[in-house]
Amino acid sequence: MSSHKTAAAPKPLDLDVRPGQSVELLKELHILTREGKLNQDSRRKLKQVYHLFQFIEKLLKELPVSDSGPTLADHGAGKSYLGFIIYDLFFKALGQGTIYGIETRSELVESSRQLAERLGFERMQFLNLSVAESAHSDALPEKIDVVTALHACDTATDDAIAFGLQKKAQYMVLVPCCQAELARALNQNKALNLQRTPLAELWRHPLHTREVGSQLTNVLRCLYLESQGYQVTVTELVGWEHSMKNELILAKYTGQKKRASGERLLALLQKFGVEELMGARYRP
Repeated sequence: MSSHKTAAAPKPLDLDVRPGQSVELLKELHILTREGKLNQDSRRKLKQVYHLFQFIEKLLKELPVSDSGPTLADHGAGKSYLGFIIYDLFFKALGQGTIYGIETRSELVESSRQLAERLGFERMQFLNLSVAESAHSDALPEKIDVVTALHACDTATDDAIAFGLQKKAQYMVLVPCCQAELARALNQNKALNLQRTPLAELWRHPLHTREVGSQLTNVLRCLYLESQGYQVTVTELVGWEHSMKNELILAKYTGQKKRASGERLLALLQKFGVEELMGARYRP
């Protein structure tokens, strides 16, 4: 018998990685190790991004065909995991369209620019701007097809909605986070509201103020989007068990503005005693 051992067959790429996904990209994003492996944290992160990509891919496919291709603005892009994977799995093969990553941290913007250049992702642009600033920047086109905001903190989600409305976005994909603006407004009139309505018991304690403020903020956002001509779906991001911020708001432009939604929005602001503080945020 031969004493030579048969060489082990090379192991296939981790089954959690989608077919067609650039291994080089995943290594650059430190999702894969140099050996092409996933650790537990990276597997969870990749699963989360893929889950969100499934929603966005469907929306991109529903866009009407254009000469220049689809445009997507990713607010609060961070290290641009989402933007890079969307480009790699959809925009690259399409051969047209542009992704704009918008981020306030200049070092992340620069590292993303360098990575896009190394990978040849020519139709990715990274802008060192806040969400609010991006609405007035000449670096972005007048119209954006899809707006995403993943864990855009506090009022950044509202700014992303305002951006989407200004850019006549066909779709908005929002994962709100750390909503505190409305909680602050509830706190300002707490004593008066406790006298005015028993509903104020819902936010008498600070913990409840934060929770009610967060829930109410998202309800108001949905009503506002409906009043501006969007069909809204609210769902849960499956696979985001480690985060309480797992609410996903999907908005599709139909052009059918719902006056009743605007009226209910105003009624809620009045009922909670914050119409003076929050009325300017949700304009008709």
